Amino acid sequence: MTHATTAAPTATPTTGRPAHPGPVAPRATERLAQRPLPATAVRLDPEGHLGRWQRLNADATLPHSIGMLEDSGALPNLRRVTGEHDGPFVGYQFADSDVYKVLEAIGWEIGRTGTDAFDGFLDKTLDLLTRAQDADGYLNSFVQVDRPDRRWVDLRWAHELYCAGHLIQAAVALHRGAGRADYLALARRYADLVVATFGPEGRAGYCGHPEVETALVELYRETGHEPYLATARRMVDERGQDLALLGPDRLGAHYFQDHAPVRESPEATGHAVRQLYLDAGVTDVFTEQGDVALLDAMRAQWDSAHHQKMYVTGAMGSRHFDESFGDAYELPPDRAYAETCAAIADVQWSYRMLLADGSSRYADAIERALLNAVAASVSADGRSFFYSNPLHLREGHREEENAPSRRTPWYSCACCPPNIARLVASLHAYMATATDDALRVHLYSAATIEVPEHLGAGTVRLDTAYPADGRVLVEVDGELTGSLALRVPGWVAGLRVVVDGTPLAAASRADLPLDDGYLVLPPGTRRVELDLEMPATAVAAHPRVDAVRGSVAIVRGPVVYCVEQADHPDGPSVEDVRLRLDAALEVVPGDDPLPRVVGQGIAAEAVDPPLYGAVPAAGTATEVPVRLTAVPYAQWGNRAPGAMRVWLPLA
Repeated sequence: MTHATTAAPTATPTTGRPAHPGPVAPRATERLAQRPLPATAVRLDPEGHLGRWQRLNADATLPHSIGMLEDSGALPNLRRVTGEHDGPFVGYQFADSDVYKVLEAIGWEIGRTGTDAFDGFLDKTLDLLTRAQDADGYLNSFVQVDRPDRRWVDLRWAHELYCAGHLIQAAVALHRGAGRADYLALARRYADLVVATFGPEGRAGYCGHPEVETALVELYRETGHEPYLATARRMVDERGQDLALLGPDRLGAHYFQDHAPVRESPEATGHAVRQLYLDAGVTDVFTEQGDVALLDAMRAQWDSAHHQKMYVTGAMGSRHFDESFGDAYELPPDRAYAETCAAIADVQWSYRMLLADGSSRYADAIERALLNAVAASVSADGRSFFYSNPLHLREGHREEENAPSRRTPWYSCACCPPNIARLVASLHAYMATATDDALRVHLYSAATIEVPEHLGAGTVRLDTAYPADGRVLVEVDGELTGSLALRVPGWVAGLRVVVDGTPLAAASRADLPLDDGYLVLPPGTRRVELDLEMPATAVAAHPRVDAVRGSVAIVRGPVVYCVEQADHPDGPSVEDVRLRLDAALEVVPGDDPLPRVVGQGIAAEAVDPPLYGAVPAAGTATEVPVRLTAVPYAQWGNRAPGAMRVWLPLA
C-alpha cells in the first residue's frame, strides 16, 4: 500500500526550527475543552526544576538506555531475525518495545534541542529494523524466530500489538521531532498489516496489553489515514464483548480489562498499566469521533482511580501479584507495587482528559504524579531506576525481582527506564494549552511559552524555582490578545496575586474568582506575580485506607516527603518513631533546591515487645524525643540504604 506524503511543518518563529506537535495532536479539535500547543512552543529553562530533569534525561538517562539496549539483549534479539546473532532470545517477549521507547525519546529530544548526537544510532537501528521486517510489514523478534507459526495466535500474552504500538509511537515522534519519514514508512508498513488483520475488514481481535489503540489514533492524526482510527475504534468497541477472543486465564478477565465492555466499566481494575494505557486510547478515540458514552466511562474510571485507588504520591497499583489495582482504598504503603509505568501512563491519560474535559483536577493529578511517583523512579545521576515504588521500606527488606531496596541500572522486564526517558523528553508539551480565547498554563517551572498566533504574538515567560517555593513571575513579552489562565493548584490554601502592579484582594484560594481551578486574567495583562503559600503540613488518608489509619504524611505544596534512616543514623529506627502534631513542622534548606522539613517525634526506648500483647496503660511507656528530618520522596534512596516511610504514626 502506498500513502500520500505529509506536509512539511512550518518554522517556529523564535528558534527557526520546524514547529511540530507533541505526543498528542488531535485532528477533531471541536470537541476539545482546550488544544495542545506545538511542542516547539514551550522551552523549559535548564535551570528550572523540570528543565534540569530534561537535561539529566538527555545527558544521562538516554545514553544509558541506549547502552543497555545492547547489554540487555534487546538489540541482539532483533539481530537474530537478520541472522547476525545466533544466541537465544533474551528477556521478555516484548523486549522489542524497549528499543521503540528509546527511539521515541530520541524523537522528542531532537525536536526539543535539534541535537544530532543520536543520528548514528538512529541510522543503524533503522537499517536493522528494516532488514528484520517481513515483506508484509510484520516485525516481532520473538515470534519471527521462536514462534514463526504462531503469528497473532496468542493475543493474550504475546504482546505483538503492544510492541507494534510502541514502534508506531516512536515513528510518530521521530517524524514530528526529527523529520524522519523513513521511520514513519517502516511503522506504517506494520500498521497497514494490523489494519488488514484486525481492522474493519479483518478478524476480531485486540491485544491482552492495551497500547496499540492510542498509537493507531496518533498515527491517524499524523497521516490522516482513516483506517488507523477505525481499527483503534474497533478494538475499543470489541473489548469485553467476547471473552473467547483472549481466552480464559488464571489471572481472570479483569486483569486484561476484558471483563465488560469499555462503556460499562466505571471502575479502574486489573493490571494498572494495561488499564491506564487503554484509557488513554479510549479518550483518544472519543476525541476524534465524539462518542460521549466513552467520555462518560472515562470520567467514571478517572474518579475511581484517583479518588479511591491512588497513592498520596500519585502512584497507581497496590498489588504485587498481578501488578494491579486493588479494591477501593486498598493502599498498603509497604506492599505498594506502584509501578513506574503506571504513574507515567496516568500522566499521559490525565493529559488527554485535560484536553477533552478541561478541569484543573487533571493537571493537579499530572503534577502530583510527575513530582513524586515518577520523579522518585530515577536516581540522582539518571542511570538507575525503580520499577516498584513503595511508600514504606522496612529494615531488612527482602528484595523481589521488580521491587529492590535500591534503584538498579536495568531490569529483565525493562519497561520502566525507557518509558521514563520518553516522558521526560516530552515534558515541555504538558506545560500549557490554548482555547479559542485563552492561553492556559498548567504546570509551573521556569520556561518560555510562545503565544499562539490566534492569541497574538510574542512570548510568555515563567520565572520560578517552583516547587522549591511558590513564587511564580509571569511576564508577557509582546502582545497577548486573549486571556491568560493560570492554574491555582488544588492544594493551595493561601496566596498573594499581583497583576500589573495591583494586588488582588484575595488571601485564600476561596477568595479568588476561579474558573474550574484557573485564575483567568484579561487580555492585555503584562505581568503577574503569583505567590502560593507552601507551608509544610500533615495530611491524613480517607478513613477506609486502613493500612495508614492513625498516620499522616508530610507534604509541602505538591511535594510529598518521607523520612529515611540515612538522616537518623544514630537515632531510633524510623520504623519506631511517631510524629507529634503539637510541634510545628519547620522548612529548612536541603542539599537540593527542594528544602527539607523538620518535625518533632517520639520513640519508645529500646524495648523488644511481644508480637501481640496487652494494650499499654497510658503513661507507662518510656519514650524519648526524636528530631525528625523529612526529605522529598522523589529523592529517597540516593544515599545509605535503610528504612524509609512516608506515613508516620501520630504520637
